[in-house]
Amino acid sequence: MPPPPIPGHCLTQVLVQTPAHSQMAGALSYWSPTPVQPGTLVRVPLGQRELLGVVWPSESPAAAEVALDPAKLRPITAALDALPPLNHRWRALISFAASYYQRTAGEVALAALPPQLRDMSSVQLARRLKKRAKAAATPARPPPSPTLDATSTPTPDAGPAAASVVLTAEQQQAIDQFHQQPGPFLLFGATGSGKTEVFMHCTAALLAASPEAQALVMVPEINLTPQLEARFKARFCARYGDDAVVSLHSGMTPAQRLNSWLAAHSGAARVVLGTRMAVFASMPHLQLIVVDEEHDPSYKSGEGARYSARDLAIYRARLEGAKVMLGSATPSLESWHHSRPAAEGGRYLRLEMPSRVGRGQLPLVRRVDMNHQPKSCIIAAPLLAAIAQRIARGEQSMVFLNRRGYAPVLQCSDCDWKSECPHCSAYRVFHKIDRTLRCHHCGLSERVPRACPACGNSDIMPLGRGTERLEEHLAELLTDIRRPDGQPVRIVRIDADTTRLKGTLESQLAQVHTGEVDVLVGTQMIAKGHDFRRITLVAAVNPDNALFSGDFRAPERLFSLLMQAAGRAGRDETVANQSEMWLQTFQPAHPLYEALKQHDYPAFAASQLKERQQAAMPPFSFQALVRAEARSQEAAQGFLNLASQAAASESDMAALLAQLMLYPAVPMSMARIANIERAQMLVESPSRTALQRFLSVWQAVLHHTRADPRCKGVIRWAIDVDPLNI
Repeated sequence: MPPPPIPGHCLTQVLVQTPAHSQMAGALSYWSPTPVQPGTLVRVPLGQRELLGVVWPSESPAAAEVALDPAKLRPITAALDALPPLNHRWRALISFAASYYQRTAGEVALAALPPQLRDMSSVQLARRLKKRAKAAATPARPPPSPTLDATSTPTPDAGPAAASVVLTAEQQQAIDQFHQQPGPFLLFGATGSGKTEVFMHCTAALLAASPEAQALVMVPEINLTPQLEARFKARFCARYGDDAVVSLHSGMTPAQRLNSWLAAHSGAARVVLGTRMAVFASMPHLQLIVVDEEHDPSYKSGEGARYSARDLAIYRARLEGAKVMLGSATPSLESWHHSRPAAEGGRYLRLEMPSRVGRGQLPLVRRVDMNHQPKSCIIAAPLLAAIAQRIARGEQSMVFLNRRGYAPVLQCSDCDWKSECPHCSAYRVFHKIDRTLRCHHCGLSERVPRACPACGNSDIMPLGRGTERLEEHLAELLTDIRRPDGQPVRIVRIDADTTRLKGTLESQLAQVHTGEVDVLVGTQMIAKGHDFRRITLVAAVNPDNALFSGDFRAPERLFSLLMQAAGRAGRDETVANQSEMWLQTFQPAHPLYEALKQHDYPAFAASQLKERQQAAMPPFSFQALVRAEARSQEAAQGFLNLASQAAASESDMAALLAQLMLYPAVPMSMARIANIERAQMLVESPSRTALQRFLSVWQAVLHHTRADPRCKGVIRWAIDVDPLNI
């Protein structure tokens, strides 16, 4: 037991990583021989472990004063004072995120720091910083001489690498409005309209205006980062140094993530490119945040603190006094609603770029009525003929199916056995290439049985199709087709199965870009963000499932995905032929497909918002889900229902309950994963403030209910504010 603090020693509040359901929320108290500045990283003892923590100001709600026995306080082990403290704006962002998303501030703060930093001692960190300082002292390479072509118009803020870029009138107008208005901005631009160039020009202007300014550019998926990183490095590294552009995403090694974070925290990195985690990057001179493909659901975290990086980007820009620009060809309905005219209550300024750069045209949308095709048809004859024509002309086609594997189910023709996962409420997917049945939820993988496990019948067959089966089928259908050079057709599949190994995605994308591939088959990984210059035909094989989903957001996601996929075609203006988007559907007259045919996102958004307003759904109401995991479905639902009943019996919660609706607990759509049963309860209110107040008060009720003997078997619970999947 360490000695008790002596007079003159300081009581210090420290955040450590504790989840909300652990009942150990808020900052913990330690003592230090000298005052420690808020935001300083420290190492502190907790039980038998030593953890990384962040010193938090005592006036913060997260560190409220409590009665303490000074003799029981433990000292801070070490302060990582070689690093500048995390500033007050970063701490305010953490506090807001923890409060709004109903998590502990320690959980949010520590998860935002690089994993390697959590395990480093002060000596190790000092050694790493010394190594970085030595590397930074190495003379930077000289910038290349600027070159201008005959049509170039150099811009004062762009730098030499951007001198040859000629902006369209729509791009220039968007940039001018960005500089003249405070924002926030929603850049609504067609696929291929040059949104990335607008982002880069706005970034270049801010960096040139201030020697310390930093910009954060966010993308939804890791696989989109390398190509964007290459463009930003080509533009900015020659002018600002090799460390001026860094990336932050979970696909990096711990050492890479730490180096990028240190560069951002020190201010050496002028531009940070990253996925949703990057919204918490420590950037002391942040002046611009860009959220590319802002509609993408990947910006919403699905575990831990279930935050929306897009929404936090808007809040952080306000905290930092920075500008923020959201960009998409198919904005989320929430962002679209917020960008309506200010006279109608809009809060964002909409910047529109409806035209593609150059002579590139949006693809012609063709619908194939599968009701008129043979029952077992996978690729309709007209679509197959169109693909063959593209191959003969040396052009590329992309066939999109958002389901990987060979077939989603194996089935016995005699006893109707199906390849159910014994641990999940799902089927194991048949992967023919390695003859396995694989659960995509818990990871269980087994060899395909030679006969039906239930009845012994050897006639078990695949039911449905995935990208692996589609690739095989296309190879059979196109076996007699030849490329212009007389070579056989080359088909490449890109999905989570073919890109497991490091570097495989980059090499496959390079094959597509160089023209080695004639037909690209894949999931949504290939449907968005990529600049495929040679693709002139895109086909969606089976998009109808989402039309009749129980999730009210399913049509929005489907329209966005199809419009993004269509945008991969016709991006090269040198290809004279009209690009095409083919839809194989059993519902050819559906209004969603009618809007897609016209590339009319505003009409689609208007119809969806009207339906949501009539049904009082977001963005016209506010929601939260309380999810519970337990050993049995009865325990999970029982816990949620007991917590609801307890809230109803609290007299001081009556006014809040009058402003919202608590629905009964139900199983989640995927009710069991890895033998853990899952249930959920929806809380809905027309008032965001009322919902937040209720959730804050209900936290204590949930903790108390969890300790009830009737809730034996409950493992954990979590609150998901503004959920995307219900």
